[in-house]
Amino acid sequence: MQEPQITPELIEAHGLKPDEYQRILDIIGRTPSFTELGIFSAMWNEHCSYKSSKKWLRTLPTSGPQVICGPGENAGVVDIGDGLAVIFKMESHNHPSYIEPYQGAATGVGGILRDVFTMGARPIAAMNALSFGRPDHPKTRRLVSGVVEGIGGYGNAFGVPTVGGEVRFHRSYDGNCLVNAFAAGLAEADSIFYSAASGVGMPVVYLGAKTGRDGVGGATMASAEFDDTIEEKRPTVQVGDPFTEKRLLEACLELMRTGAVISIQDMGAAGLTCSAVEMGDKGGLGIRLNLDRVPQRERGMTAYEMMLSESQERMLMVLRPEKEAEAKAIFDKWDLDFAIVGETIAEDRFLILHGNEVKADLPLSPLSGQAPEYDRPWVAPAAPAPLGEVPAVDPIEGLKALIGSPNYGSKAWIYQQYDSQVMADTVRTPGLGAGVVRVHGTEKLLAFTSDVTPRYVKANPEEGGKQAVAEAFRNLVAVGATPLATTDNLNFGNPEKPEIMGQFVGAIRGIGAACATLGMPIVSGNVSLYNETDGQAILPTPTIGAVGLIARHADLVGAAPAEGDLAILLGATTGHLGQSALLAEVFRREDGDAPPVDLEAELRNGRFVLDNRDCLRAATDLSDGGLALAAFEMALAGDVGVTLETSETAQLFGEDQARYLLACRFDGAEALMVAAGKAGVPVAMVGRFGGGEVRFGDSSARLADLRDIHASALSSWLG
Repeated sequence: MQEPQITPELIEAHGLKPDEYQRILDIIGRTPSFTELGIFSAMWNEHCSYKSSKKWLRTLPTSGPQVICGPGENAGVVDIGDGLAVIFKMESHNHPSYIEPYQGAATGVGGILRDVFTMGARPIAAMNALSFGRPDHPKTRRLVSGVVEGIGGYGNAFGVPTVGGEVRFHRSYDGNCLVNAFAAGLAEADSIFYSAASGVGMPVVYLGAKTGRDGVGGATMASAEFDDTIEEKRPTVQVGDPFTEKRLLEACLELMRTGAVISIQDMGAAGLTCSAVEMGDKGGLGIRLNLDRVPQRERGMTAYEMMLSESQERMLMVLRPEKEAEAKAIFDKWDLDFAIVGETIAEDRFLILHGNEVKADLPLSPLSGQAPEYDRPWVAPAAPAPLGEVPAVDPIEGLKALIGSPNYGSKAWIYQQYDSQVMADTVRTPGLGAGVVRVHGTEKLLAFTSDVTPRYVKANPEEGGKQAVAEAFRNLVAVGATPLATTDNLNFGNPEKPEIMGQFVGAIRGIGAACATLGMPIVSGNVSLYNETDGQAILPTPTIGAVGLIARHADLVGAAPAEGDLAILLGATTGHLGQSALLAEVFRREDGDAPPVDLEAELRNGRFVLDNRDCLRAATDLSDGGLALAAFEMALAGDVGVTLETSETAQLFGEDQARYLLACRFDGAEALMVAAGKAGVPVAMVGRFGGGEVRFGDSSARLADLRDIHASALSSWLG
């Protein structure tokens, strides 16, 4: 088959700008072949090269005594003691999920699971953070149904519990939903597997499922805005098979125990190209591949298609040659392909052979190390509009508006489609704050959460970035976990627009400051840019995934108060209503500034909760909806009413940060008050739990009636 002629139109179709193409010409000294153009396009697109974000990502805190491996590998690795490590990462599958919701979301789950078990960890938990357009938008129902079914279909069949996440609806996502997938696994701390190749003449082995044409150009598609040609992009979405992935997991973990693996890399974005280049570049070696040996499920595939296919459930490995027969036997047993497709070479060279022809012959290190890196112009966003007058609302009517909305109603319709109990180690299921799982065979528990409030980030990127980390910190603390580390999924619009780049810069600064102060370094992550359709950007959505450790099962803090418990508010309240949930859901307004985040207060108050957990029956942090929504959700968890003494709108619905609502027996409350006085932490008794009503001041409703509103909100909105 004759390769296409390289034209300006073809270069543009590959997402390369004229100056980037000139850089390619300067590196190789000639016109690239069609396959070589595809390889450069794959390695230099935004999704793989981080060319617009590298400068700012380097400013994030990524180290700490608990960190075994920070960003740069498939996932981050954090020590949890007793010779064990937790390995975790969050990554986006936004564009594919909008084009083809089921497979886009399913392969997002599959990809993040591979990132974790590629490093030698058995996955123990998954989460997802989803952002959709307006519930009454014509596309939203199909997107929600497809994405949720895809996540559940893949995760449930693979056999990993989905223990948490978040779902939001906003008009800015009408043309570009967000699907952020998180996975965590456990491994022995001294048995972590990395991707850097080593040794010359070592076999490069292809493992897993066969290569097809699905997903060709997926990474390039994910690095561009959407327009009216969106339906033409459907073939760039991958197709997943969770049962094959389960076999791949077991085969890889079995092979790792034999000592055969020198390095390993999953084939994710840009497939065979990215995995081979990254392994070679990290090891300072070249790679020679013979594509005739690549297992294929379709006839007549070209070198271009094989190098850029993003077919799922595939790995690339550098193997100890003396272990070849043993390794092949393992993959034969699991009915998976095992093929030696190349070897490491001493030269800095990426050599691709197919049908006795050289299809690509490129210097390898520039593919990764000389990708363009931009210091994009940016402007700080304009100060948010001042908060106008917020009328007082009847507190129960305000609560009903929140819990009857798709954003704050029950998400049970979604998470009940996920298996949260598979593996039998889940202690805290979705809907009750951070998810918690046992570390099997120990007394330890791990807690997981994901958080961001995009309207805060839009109004004030730096404070919004801080708040996302601070809320993740509080969610972990509220279940009794010591926060360990974070992963981020930075979803933004077009970085070539200075105002969008300004959002990104501000959010990074806020995230970095919060991670440093709260002792939660970023150990892995993903950047997803160009989340725009016809020039309309999403709300800036830097999702923070966080992991915390509970040393003993007895240290887990409950979620459910009991009859007669006192309601204690920890933290200072000024009644901040700017950008609040009340403003958005009741008044359809998004004005005012984001709430300021006092990181020292966050740290102090969080440590106080952990130090005094023995005084608590239950705890939750305060975030969207303030005290009113937190009190209702606790009452719901305990199936017991709650009475708060205040009826003031700002006191009930303000979203001041660094706050927790605590449920204590009388003696626990007394001890907590004494400890708070000594520590200088503001606490106040604001009410009590009991009865069958939710009462704020003189306004009340039956808990059962409110439960019905909350339970049916999402399904009624989506029909």
